[in-house]
Amino acid sequence: MFLIDTSRNGKPVYDPIVNQSLDNYLINDLKLPGHGLIMYINDPAVIVGVNQNVFAEVNVPYLIENKIKLVRRSSGGGAVYHDRGNLIFENIVVGETDDNAKWGDYGVFAQPVLDALHELGASQAVLRGKSDLVINDHKFTGMTMVKAGDGYAAGGTLMFDMNIDAASNALHPVEEKIHGKWVKSNRSNITNVKPFLAADYQKLTPEEFREQLLLKLFKVDSLDQIETYHLSEKDWQIIDERLAEKYNQDNWNFGSNPGFSQYRRQAFDDKAIVFNFATENNQISKMAVYGDVLSRKHADKLQDLLTGVSLDETAITRAIDKRFVKHAIGENGPDQLAKLILQ
Repeated sequence: MFLIDTSRNGKPVYDPIVNQSLDNYLINDLKLPGHGLIMYINDPAVIVGVNQNVFAEVNVPYLIENKIKLVRRSSGGGAVYHDRGNLIFENIVVGETDDNAKWGDYGVFAQPVLDALHELGASQAVLRGKSDLVINDHKFTGMTMVKAGDGYAAGGTLMFDMNIDAASNALHPVEEKIHGKWVKSNRSNITNVKPFLAADYQKLTPEEFREQLLLKLFKVDSLDQIETYHLSEKDWQIIDERLAEKYNQDNWNFGSNPGFSQYRRQAFDDKAIVFNFATENNQISKMAVYGDVLSRKHADKLQDLLTGVSLDETAITRAIDKRFVKHAIGENGPDQLAKLILQ
């Protein structure tokens, strides 16, 4: 196993949208043969699975209010919260390896992490079921995999000193009326591993904990003893292109919701309104409205008014010709929103 250094210009990258795109580049483009490992820390974000509906899994208004990014990964799994108290680790496997790496076998990737945590004092950490790492039946890591050709990524989020209250708020969806067929998250009791480490390791910052974990994983005394590939400027150029094409687009992160085929966004000065909806028989069959132009109460009211309305500008304008819409957007607000929806 070797380490893949994901820093840029000698500095760590904390942008979750950038970091979550790295596995795609590594298994689809770079394709370093063998078993690599990346480990990084994200700014506050909620990461949802590729087949999840954002509105059924996440408190979108809370994310907007607290400037927490929403990121859709290209692999499956449930919704998770990240902040500077988490470590994200991913095994990047391409072709044959000289160890036991095997697609679909979470245990082979979980065991080295568990062994390292045991060395750091968290002796109660175990693998539960297929892909959850737990202490006293409280989850601190959930693992997922994504495959492309002869390469795949397998990893998870390790909760070291995460803000559990923020995670609870962010992962408490408010869209109770959103129903459909998509992957739903398993809500589990969670814990940080920090309180279970040996006393000396409980004093570590997340960055220092990352270093200790890597030393234990690679069984070395210093990081410079680890065989390491450093992402180059050429690598970053291609990563930037992928971000611009897909992963840094609202249409990917917010709009790719199973059952919701349409996505519209309109900015009003420093605020915005967003519609995610589906159509059937020339009508709006499902609608989700969010953003900070309207209060949550009025956003809920607007999506109720729009559900079942014909895809006709006059019908939509008439349905939402309400005082609260005009107050928030202006006298011609209903007509503006009708045109936005039908564009």
